[in-house]
Amino acid sequence: MTATSARPDTAVGAHHLAKAPAAGERRRPRLPFSPWHLLLAPLALVFAVPLVWLVLSSVMSNAEINRFPPALWPSGIDLGGYRYVLGNAMFPRWFVNSLIVSAVTVAANLVFGSLAGYAFARMRFAGSRVLMGLMLATMAVPFQLTMIPTFLVMKKLGLIDTLGALIVPSLVTPFAVFLLRQFFLSLPRELEEAAWIDGCSRLRVLWRIVLPLSRPALATVAVLTFLTTWNDLTWPLIAINHDTQYTLQLGLTTFQGQHHTQWAAVMAGNVITVLPVLLAFLGAQKTFIQSITSSGLKG
Repeated sequence: MTATSARPDTAVGAHHLAKAPAAGERRRPRLPFSPWHLLLAPLALVFAVPLVWLVLSSVMSNAEINRFPPALWPSGIDLGGYRYVLGNAMFPRWFVNSLIVSAVTVAANLVFGSLAGYAFARMRFAGSRVLMGLMLATMAVPFQLTMIPTFLVMKKLGLIDTLGALIVPSLVTPFAVFLLRQFFLSLPRELEEAAWIDGCSRLRVLWRIVLPLSRPALATVAVLTFLTTWNDLTWPLIAINHDTQYTLQLGLTTFQGQHHTQWAAVMAGNVITVLPVLLAFLGAQKTFIQSITSSGLKG
């Protein structure tokens, strides 16, 4: 009995000896953060330099901005650029126009993108794979090739020089359909099948079951669509002629004259323009990353 009871103690002692570090071995110091941060932090600072320079330039005078060599730090806070921008009678109208176009475009992409993405993910119909391939192929077509046909279509519809010309071509994008379709594929079918057994229609399953689980993907589509629409300059420059229909990006170009440019006003206007996009991205940052990782789980 004595020999038998001594065996477990011996085994435990040997286990602790095996785990104990050698006498000459030193413990490797652990960083309080991931080693990747040593690389990512300097890169983040590099990417933040243009934004910091934009903010600093917005509180400089035109003389300081045009000085050579350029001033790296303002000698004082000059809000002349902001007064010039906010004192422009059309600036609030441009802001509202951009807000209307961006909000309607985001809402339309969420609705139509969800319907099309769910159809491609869960429904099998004749030519579904071909249609999916053709839709993805349109993502490789540059906007410069479709610019003239789009303009002619908008002209036939009588939408040129109206906000409708900026909204209709972007009501649904292939990227929104593809991203939502990929996310829907990653969701378990069992939840939808249980709802079908209870008598739910496809639309009700989409509304009650699928969409609440797809908030990360919906947030990603909303942020990226808002970013693209808010910052678009090329298409408004072609489709809009009257200054009452200008968006913010198009309105800021009026501050740049042929012989004299109000650079302080341009910088201040860009700061105001960037703020909504920055706030939208920061608000949806967690769901944005979660959606990108989840939507690639299934092909």
